[in-house]
Amino acid sequence: MKVFSWKLIVIAAVLLTAVIFVIPTLRPGTWPHKKINLGLDLQGGMQLVLGVDTEKAVSSTLERVLQDIQEEARIDRIRSVSLTQTGFDRIAVTVSGDDNISRFSALVKKEFPEVEERERTLSGGEMKMLLVYPDREIARIRTMSVEQALETIRNRIDQFGVSEPDIRIQGDEQIMIQLPGIQDTQRAKELIGKTALLEFRLVDEGRDPRSGSIPPGSEILYGTEEDPGSRRSAKTSYMVKKRAALTGAYLTDARVQMDTQYNRPYVSITFDKKGARIFERVTGENINKRLAIVLDGTVHSAPTINDRIAGGSAMITGQFTMEEASDLAIVLRAGALPAPVDILEERTVGPSLGTDSIRMGLLSMGVGGALIVLFMAIYYKISGLMADLALVLNILLIAGGLALLGATLTMPGIAGIILTIGMAIDANVLIFERIREELRQGKPLRTAVDRGYEIATRTILDANLTSLIVAVVLFQFGTGPIKGFAVTLTLGLVASVFTALVVTRTIFDFWLTYRKPRTISI
Repeated sequence: MKVFSWKLIVIAAVLLTAVIFVIPTLRPGTWPHKKINLGLDLQGGMQLVLGVDTEKAVSSTLERVLQDIQEEARIDRIRSVSLTQTGFDRIAVTVSGDDNISRFSALVKKEFPEVEERERTLSGGEMKMLLVYPDREIARIRTMSVEQALETIRNRIDQFGVSEPDIRIQGDEQIMIQLPGIQDTQRAKELIGKTALLEFRLVDEGRDPRSGSIPPGSEILYGTEEDPGSRRSAKTSYMVKKRAALTGAYLTDARVQMDTQYNRPYVSITFDKKGARIFERVTGENINKRLAIVLDGTVHSAPTINDRIAGGSAMITGQFTMEEASDLAIVLRAGALPAPVDILEERTVGPSLGTDSIRMGLLSMGVGGALIVLFMAIYYKISGLMADLALVLNILLIAGGLALLGATLTMPGIAGIILTIGMAIDANVLIFERIREELRQGKPLRTAVDRGYEIATRTILDANLTSLIVAVVLFQFGTGPIKGFAVTLTLGLVASVFTALVVTRTIFDFWLTYRKPRTISI
């Protein structure tokens, strides 16, 4: 009796928990909790296939190496060195003077082992050679750039607030993104595709960008500048240093704040300790000069440095709307993409398609369930009705599990539920047939029920365990739709074992203990 009481308590607790988690899905707003999310195929949304420009990632990495080599050569006072990037994976080098040649070669071998020397020629005290990335290094950078782009995009989408996005690498250089329920598709595309390369560059004050003469180490960038009096904006050109004094790699936070003077939003950024030290040094060494804040090649502002700035904080101002400032803060917090991405494929799934899918899926589940309920009631009589009750509870438990996990329900997921309905009934059929066999052998009713469950339990556990292993493998190695099928299949297997071996057994025990029947309708 004690075991019987504990079974009732466990069943009641499990069913009550399932009901609590399902209610927010059936009646949103009842109480704050997770609900079952609908996949792209059910509620509509957007699917994008992005191509990552991995060649640009290699080129950008090599460009940083070039700048580092120039800086190290300057520190070591190696003179007469000229470096030019001639391709996405090679740097042309010219060095004059025997002493400079030997010292430069030693520097490259020691500090930059990732590049290889090729095509070295010596003529009249001048050396020319190529520094190139080996194939293995190029492959590593390409792979790393796609993986980093995946994580960056995932972080941006998570902060954007899309529930249950599906983001994964497709092929070698593509990323597939599914955003269920997305409404503002244009904003989402801009947020995902923004490179978000933040740089702080010194303005070349001695040069007029309108002169057309661009000195080595500088370039012309453009931005928008507002006249404080008329509040009108005009496109402005800036002569800025190519080498960034500081980049967004040192950012720890970016958030939207309001400018009380002009009543417009701006983005406040905070650097880590290393970034704060660099920012303090740069501002301290360049007082009364302008520092351009450049995002993706566009100058947002170029304020004059009035004093050394300590504390590691700065602001990005501009003619932002609140939404634009919020999106900028998101991409800065999530980090810059390692390479530009292009939208190769775009599909928008309308909610009407999802409505049809839900209707047909629920119809097929209802028709299949009704036929099974009818068959069990006719063939196994009252025992069949017990199995039908367990089947209803089985569906409730699956729904509760989906809500508890905050999982996404897709069409393959609905197929998984329909499959587990059949598997749940199959477990009860095994039990009932074993009980029938025991009764045919003349066993007492209680003994027949006990033996029926005892013998069938081993078979049910073995069959469901093997199916569960398959479901776990599908979830681990499958992609979106397959994972949705695996989730509902796993929940259905667990629920069917619970309802077949615990719920129906408890119903039989209750009936045999308190009603004491002489025969059983089975």
